[in-house]
Amino acid sequence: MSDVTRILESIEHGDPKAADELLPLVYGELRKLAASRMANEAPNQTLQATALVHEAWLRLVGNSEPKFENRAHFFAAAAEAMRRILIDKARRKKAVRHGGDQQRVDLEDVEAVAPDNDEELLAVNEALDKLAAQNQIEAELVKLHYFVGMTLEEAAEVLGISARTADNYWAHARAWLFREIKAGQKP
Repeated sequence: MSDVTRILESIEHGDPKAADELLPLVYGELRKLAASRMANEAPNQTLQATALVHEAWLRLVGNSEPKFENRAHFFAAAAEAMRRILIDKARRKKAVRHGGDQQRVDLEDVEAVAPDNDEELLAVNEALDKLAAQNQIEAELVKLHYFVGMTLEEAAEVLGISARTADNYWAHARAWLFREIKAGQKP
């Protein structure tokens, strides 16, 4: 039994100090996953990987007594927390009081508009919710790979499936999400 699994069991049994022991063991891996995900964000992104990890940690173990079955369940929950944080941030940025549909313009080169990935992020999130209703494991794979930045091999390990199965699920999920997003963009 790994240290992470042992500590997760202690947390489940109500040990108040177990969460403090867990963070140092998983922080590096969570930070790596968050940094990988943040590398895919727009260059004008203000949220840093460290802040994403800390906010996800607070959502995971903050006010409630967390219950994680094992390491895979913990990292799936972390992926979901990071996804929700990024979605909430994208929604806030789209709000009218935060600039709404305005685009950032680089004053050095007036013709170059900074890319805005919030539309894409929200479209993927909406389509992902629909995919989850049809195929939960494919949706979890997408969350781990797209939102957290795990490789397909790492995500397969967390989900307890083979790398080949993860490749097949990823190909199907990508095609399904593409069709769903394109269908949602039609007037």
